[in-house]
Amino acid sequence: MNMSNAAHVAAAALCVFFSGCATIVARSSQTITVTSVPASAGVSITNTAGVAVHSGSTPMTVTLKKGRGYFKPETYTVRITKEGFQSREIIVRGEINGWYFGNIIFGGLIGLLAVDPATGAMYTLKPKEVGATLDSMKVSRNDGVHTLTVMLVADVPKELMGQLVPIAVN
Repeated sequence: MNMSNAAHVAAAALCVFFSGCATIVARSSQTITVTSVPASAGVSITNTAGVAVHSGSTPMTVTLKKGRGYFKPETYTVRITKEGFQSREIIVRGEINGWYFGNIIFGGLIGLLAVDPATGAMYTLKPKEVGATLDSMKVSRNDGVHTLTVMLVADVPKELMGQLVPIAVN
């Protein structure tokens, strides 16, 4: 074996030794797709700390980090809203990626205990595709007929917030 081939083999061995298996196969971030029926709904995505990491409208794709620190998967709340429709929240969680266990063979202890846990590559965000069908809010006024509409406070239009009446629980 000549010197350049030995250098290539040594470089490849170092790459495998100093990288984790999940890091080789997967990345520290992942693209997810967000869709809704009806389309053009507003989307806001917040992380575990409650920090908004992305906003936009459906349909869209967004790249999210899979980890939030050493051995900590990230969790996101995807909120989909559209005026005249009930809002939906979908939770996207980081779960252990099967390739992480490939470190036993390929990545060694460095990949198992350092690289993959630190980069977040040991996780996969699930679900990969977030889809929501928004239900129409059916509000009608019939003069002389008393009706009751129940909805989340977050879904009440701002101009109606002053008309809310608290209900006492016995």
